[in-house]
Amino acid sequence: MNDNDNLSFGDVQQAAQRIKGAAHRTPVMTSKTANDIAGAELFFKCENLQRIGAFKFRGAYNALSQFTEEQRHNGVLTFSSGNHAQAIALAAKLLGIRAVIIMPEDAPALKIQATKGYGAEVITYNRYTEDREAIARQLAEEKNMTLIPPYDHPDVICGQGTAAMELFEEVGELDVLLVCLGGGGLLAGSALAASGLSPRCEVIGVEPERGNDGQQSFRKGEIVHISVPDTIADGAKVTHLGHHNFAVIQRHVHDIVTVSDAQLIETMKFFAERMKIVVEPTGCLAAAAALHAAYPIAGKRVGIILSGGNVDLSSFAQFIS
Repeated sequence: MNDNDNLSFGDVQQAAQRIKGAAHRTPVMTSKTANDIAGAELFFKCENLQRIGAFKFRGAYNALSQFTEEQRHNGVLTFSSGNHAQAIALAAKLLGIRAVIIMPEDAPALKIQATKGYGAEVITYNRYTEDREAIARQLAEEKNMTLIPPYDHPDVICGQGTAAMELFEEVGELDVLLVCLGGGGLLAGSALAASGLSPRCEVIGVEPERGNDGQQSFRKGEIVHISVPDTIADGAKVTHLGHHNFAVIQRHVHDIVTVSDAQLIETMKFFAERMKIVVEPTGCLAAAAALHAAYPIAGKRVGIILSGGNVDLSSFAQFIS
């Protein structure tokens, strides 16, 4: 795999071959009601129906499938608030690799339980007082394990890009692609896919307005660090973009916009009531931008990645009540 910042659509194509048969080819859904609200033709790529309930499985499996025998023997280590944790845990189980996951102690209980259920060892930390990346680096060195971060890694980026690749293959070229943005793995990978299959498409990242480090970075031209954001989009509670991700985003992304937590809740309700699917708050970021006019899309063909559906049922009930 290309280990520098010169990632291309070809790398996404190679990732697609590696994950074929392991990752689901998720459905693309449409909604006349959503189209009427947005004044556009919307295509929802349902990664909430992916294995482990999120797109993260794609990047995790792509990365782990390339391990050497020595790496397989020593195991994999990562840090994650939940979806990447589950993705690494399941990919490791399928490939016979030991996995250690560092998760925040306040991560959704569903995600912690699922990660353990796949056989991974979970180590918790306080996300407000401890540095997960420092913890991970130290443990990886002590245990001689390979660290696969949740987004700042070429193999992860290219694996995530296969979701958008499948979307373009199914519906053709698009005018706009709206993508959820946390650390930037899905956005960077999606932008690479667009560059190869729909080069005139405007790729737009969408993040929580309370955690707009990506937007600030995009505007400033350098990675901006922020405090842990206070948002219900737990998958986007990151403090900065990854370096590999930002390099791709600078080259291929058109803009980055934000939506409010209230808009995320309204979007969750829409999916539950009108489309009969469960989408977690982070997974609603891109759709919320379309349904609440965060970016001009009227009259256009628009792809939307629903990045995940892992939300505690008690929290889900509170959100949509």
